[in-house]
Amino acid sequence: MHLFSGFQARDWLLANDPALSRLRMALRVTLTIVFSFLVLLAIHMAILPLPTAAFGLGIVLSIEGGVAVRDKGNSRQLITRLFGCAASLAVVGIAAGLEDHRLLSDLIFLAVIALASAGRVFGPRGFAIGMFAFTSYFMGAYFRPPLAELPAVAIGPVVAVLVGHLVRAVLLPDDWRRDLLRSLESVRGRINQILFKLAVINGAEIGETDRQELRQLEDRLKEVVLMAETFIPRPPAGVFDGAADPAAELAIRLFDAHLAAESAIVLSFQSPPPFPLVHAVIEADMAELARFEGMVDAVGDQPQDETVRALLWLGKARQQLTQAIGEGRASGFSEIDDSKDMVQSQAIDFSLANPLLRAALQITIASAIAMSFGLLLSRERWFWAVLASFLVFTNTNSRGDTAMRALSRSLGTVFGIAIGLVLATLISGEPDIAIPVAAVCIFLAFYFLQVSYATMTFFISIVLCLVYGMTGVLTLDLLKLRIGETMIGAAAGTAVAFIVFPTRTRGALDSALARWFQALRDLLGALGEGKSGFELMALSQKIDACYRDVTVAARPLGSSWSVVTRPGQIRQTLAIFLSCTYWARILAKSYEAPASDDNLNRLIAADLALIDDAAPRGSSCFLIKRKASRTTGRHLPLSREGARLGLEMIGSALERLYPQADVLPFAAGEAIARSKQG
Repeated sequence: MHLFSGFQARDWLLANDPALSRLRMALRVTLTIVFSFLVLLAIHMAILPLPTAAFGLGIVLSIEGGVAVRDKGNSRQLITRLFGCAASLAVVGIAAGLEDHRLLSDLIFLAVIALASAGRVFGPRGFAIGMFAFTSYFMGAYFRPPLAELPAVAIGPVVAVLVGHLVRAVLLPDDWRRDLLRSLESVRGRINQILFKLAVINGAEIGETDRQELRQLEDRLKEVVLMAETFIPRPPAGVFDGAADPAAELAIRLFDAHLAAESAIVLSFQSPPPFPLVHAVIEADMAELARFEGMVDAVGDQPQDETVRALLWLGKARQQLTQAIGEGRASGFSEIDDSKDMVQSQAIDFSLANPLLRAALQITIASAIAMSFGLLLSRERWFWAVLASFLVFTNTNSRGDTAMRALSRSLGTVFGIAIGLVLATLISGEPDIAIPVAAVCIFLAFYFLQVSYATMTFFISIVLCLVYGMTGVLTLDLLKLRIGETMIGAAAGTAVAFIVFPTRTRGALDSALARWFQALRDLLGALGEGKSGFELMALSQKIDACYRDVTVAARPLGSSWSVVTRPGQIRQTLAIFLSCTYWARILAKSYEAPASDDNLNRLIAADLALIDDAAPRGSSCFLIKRKASRTTGRHLPLSREGARLGLEMIGSALERLYPQADVLPFAAGEAIARSKQG
């Protein structure tokens, strides 16, 4: 029973956290904080009394070391941590030295914020060092250690850096082979979920609720496939040389499984598969699968024949994926060389055309505003306002994103303080209970960081309430002050995002759509040049990645609190782009460069003409009211002429972006009509 429960728990974790990356990061942060605190406490009790600033810096930099250090390889991570530690010690010294000159100290803080934000142009290392510097100056100005205590204060950052590296390099190390295996298991698990759903439908007509659930399962599958692809080492150019490469073979199996699962869903909408076939695929019943394969060997004209073929294809792809997982468990993917997985260095743009530098200016101005209003509210606690204004710009690409993050931080803070106040009151004077509860909240905060920023802020706010309670400074006025300062910082960040170098949500969406259209244009252009194989597969994967960027950029438009609330239109338009992305993958798999095929060439030209017409219109396609579209019942012969069908369906999807009669140029429409007749 316990063994079964263990397997259930593991399956649940893999289903919600492919490769267990969120679990590992949360454990790293929690263990680093705990071990750093214990080491500092041991030093404090046995060797040298340490000031509070040493503990504060040790805890804060333990968090930054677990979240901000994103370099690949232990040696690179150690170098980044050491540079971050040096930056931390330098800015703490500056903050301590300027304590008697508060105005100058505040101005230097803004300079540190500007440099820390601008450092992101140097990649992961610049981002991490910048975060170390910002949080260290924040803590230095908050605790105000005397110059005489600086040597003791420096022990905090040093311990945090060393403990953080040991936790990440020894206790919970990165291992792309292990992560690849787990992500492949998650892919198989999500394919199984799709099959189980088709089995529950039991051959009946698929209703709208079932369609929505299958689409959600398809989205979850796409998410984990994209993750698994990142773990497969690739050449710097991103394209494999040939199928003999073990990494290339694995990439093909993953690509095939993803495409087969999507095809099974698409065709099931048209004609549900028979239950015995779905059951045979789930159970890997080779005799039953061979019987169904024999039934469709002759070319059929009924829609269900194509559904059966898609399920048989999915069954084979699932078996190949299972075989790859078994081989990975046995060999640890030792045959795959990871030395080729190198990042090509790119020139850095130091002009304001670089969005990272524009964001640095936005963050600095927002911090200055938050500092000014925060000082009016409290001379001692204004740092919370600056912290909020700084963090609301992290991982955002438009003013809508920034506003959503500011709202998430504000709500997380309010509800976290409300719950934290209750907990701190109930366990007041019970550190044996409060400390474990705080550790659990820290773990949960960083486990949910990648899922919900509001949830992370909620748990961190609870931790702060518990810390205030254990140190005896918890008051209702203090908590009200924290909420007020957080609101000031969030409001400052949102206002600056809308006024200074504003990146409109529509503008960010236009940029994402331009990249998607260009990726599709590149794929069609490669077809015209006679390319095939891995080059087409890589180009179709690029379209998939660009589609993901489109969904992220469109997210603020569909938010329930947004001024622009069109969730129905947003989903319908995204469905068109998703359809086009799917058929691009079908096209990449099916296309074999022909010596000459005027029909395909006309289709390629027609699709390129549609792209040239739609791309300049950008995000205006999201403003069109659309009628709910249902499957037309058209026979989809994926088993033959897949390339031709892919081109036709891409053209059909592009036409639906702008359904007006003048969208489709006469020449393009005539070419598509001729191709459908021929």
